[in-house]
Amino acid sequence: MTSSSIDGFVDRLAAVATGPGCNNFFDFAVAANALRRRNLELYLQEMLDRRPDVLLLGEAPGFRGMRITGIPFTNRTMFEGPANGFGLFGPGKGYVLPADAAGIAAEPTATVMWEVLAELDFLPLLWSACPWHTHVPGRPLSNRTPRASEAALGTPFWQALIEAFAIETVVAVGNVAHRSLQRSGLDVPKIRHPAHGGRSGFKRGLQELLP
Repeated sequence: MTSSSIDGFVDRLAAVATGPGCNNFFDFAVAANALRRRNLELYLQEMLDRRPDVLLLGEAPGFRGMRITGIPFTNRTMFEGPANGFGLFGPGKGYVLPADAAGIAAEPTATVMWEVLAELDFLPLLWSACPWHTHVPGRPLSNRTPRASEAALGTPFWQALIEAFAIETVVAVGNVAHRSLQRSGLDVPKIRHPAHGGRSGFKRGLQELLP
């Protein structure tokens, strides 16, 4: 994956018509989304430099996480603070919080994800089965489990990342991702999602998979 192919990947992501109750926060029609597209391009470039061989596939962006930042399993405080233990998201790299992040609390699941990865000294590529924000219709500041059809729309994108990064191992984080991968013919391990008190189960699942 080159810089131009990253740009093409993000442009294709932005061009998907997601339908009601599913917000494509990369959509070209909204000016602030340009920042989210740029953030995602920066993340993918930083990850290409680190050459991860494992993909952790989650469910869908939350309204306090990727919906705001444009990057899976991140929140506003990660952009405001120093770089994390892997040297990601630090100041001076070009990451920008869009104005609509104001007043949105930091997503706790993102914090748990990176805490556990740091504890295990393990840096995978992160993505979501449905890479757009699924919410209750009429309630944009809510989260909803993606339907199978919405996850199916996202399938070409995780498939493209597996190919571009030469991913050797895919791990489903939660049931939505596991079903999405199974529908595509991939038999992969499933671990507990870190949300809703799942921290210890998530960490234990990763520990069992890591060499």
